[in-house]
Amino acid sequence: MKKIFKNTPMKPVNTLVFGLACMALPLTALMTSCDEKELLNPVPNIALQDAYIFDTPARVLGQVNGLYGAMKNGSLYGGRYLMLADIRGEEFINRTQNVFTGYDAWSHTVTSGSNDASSAWGTSYTAINSANLLIDGLPLHPDVVDAATATQYIAEAKFVRAFCYFGLITRYAQPYVKDKGASPGIPLRLKGESTPANNDLARSTVAEVYAQILKDLDEAEAGLPVNYSTALLNTTRAHKNTAIALKTRVYLTMGDYAKTVTEAKKIVSDGAPFAAPSGVKHQLQSNITTVFFTDYTTTESIFSMPMTALNLVSGQNSLAYEYNLNLEYNLNPTGILGDPSWPATDVRKTAFTRVAGGLTYLKKYNQTNPTTDYVPLLRYSEVLLNYAEALAKTGDLAKSVELLKAVRSRSDAAYAFPAADIATADALVKTIWLERRIEFLGEGLRSNDLLRNLLTIPAKGSGGLSAPSISPSQPEYIFPIPNAELSTNKLI
Repeated sequence: MKKIFKNTPMKPVNTLVFGLACMALPLTALMTSCDEKELLNPVPNIALQDAYIFDTPARVLGQVNGLYGAMKNGSLYGGRYLMLADIRGEEFINRTQNVFTGYDAWSHTVTSGSNDASSAWGTSYTAINSANLLIDGLPLHPDVVDAATATQYIAEAKFVRAFCYFGLITRYAQPYVKDKGASPGIPLRLKGESTPANNDLARSTVAEVYAQILKDLDEAEAGLPVNYSTALLNTTRAHKNTAIALKTRVYLTMGDYAKTVTEAKKIVSDGAPFAAPSGVKHQLQSNITTVFFTDYTTTESIFSMPMTALNLVSGQNSLAYEYNLNLEYNLNPTGILGDPSWPATDVRKTAFTRVAGGLTYLKKYNQTNPTTDYVPLLRYSEVLLNYAEALAKTGDLAKSVELLKAVRSRSDAAYAFPAADIATADALVKTIWLERRIEFLGEGLRSNDLLRNLLTIPAKGSGGLSAPSISPSQPEYIFPIPNAELSTNKLI
């Protein structure tokens, strides 16, 4: 058990088995310390949180690892959240009509009773509650770890909470830009709960949820370490630049382009080759295949969910299974795959796609047996394109084009953007959107890119297996709150 909590270095097999720490500790404590009296008078489960979880530094670290383990759940950021976010868009064609592999999301037929509605909701709030319990509990046990370590752990918990709330608010509520966040959002749970006694909670507004996300990220940035001792930890645990990178995504989603620029400047140098000037030295890799096929912990990978042969997401939640093994979805020939702006000379097309039976499939997730590809949640190329879009929106077209070209040229050095595509702010923004569709294909960003810009979700498919377009005014534009919440929360 001690291997789970070893602080340095964190190896994939024994420390990144994130979720096991939370589940195993209370049981282990009972098994190793109980006598006959304890067997007759067991400690209640609620008391286990206080009696054991904060008992030693190793157990506290176990809870921190458990936060990331909760995020790594296959129904959440271990796979399914990204898949559903992508297949709602226009880039993939469903082949199996299997509701267990996202057909409802693909076809825009998600209801409150659908698995696609409930998967991210329940697992997100589980991760949020784990973060809340740590944020609440650690200050009540000030002598277990030193003050600096406690500050770091709470900052990590706030980062996890912010990440999960952002995922919820962008899936289950109207886009912020629709009405500056005045629409109903989601329940904002900020206290750790060990019982269902306080389950009744009304929805906060979209703006209130975003305000909390940004508060958590600002406080996380202040409390997180500059870096860790290994590349693995720099990729799989939050540090200062991780929080900053996520803020560029949040502010861009809110349409606050000035703040997006402010945050991006913290981790992007003024000129090429672009790199983070402080903290972890994030930068693009010279070959994008390195990031997905060779080394999951380069400085381009800001935050990822790690996988090992002994601790992975498999089956219908696995991205490799969905796209590259069971071939549930092929790439839409009339989507970005067929767009002339993505020529065959681009390594992202030659390396990350394959043809089988006359159809083209995504093979960005290439480890199919076992499915050990890390799941990328934040990459430096996204920060550069977030920055580029915000600069285009605020008038600095020259710098925006420079950042855009940095992303394109590392995968297709010979490509030249047509002059008309980068001549005006509007044209440049649309070109950046196209680049995002290429760069982040299969990485879970497409739905949010459509919704944050109030764009219609395009129709896709043909004949009997097709999905209609969905406009921002239609109820299907966002996911419904699942039945499990509607039936247990009287104030929802």
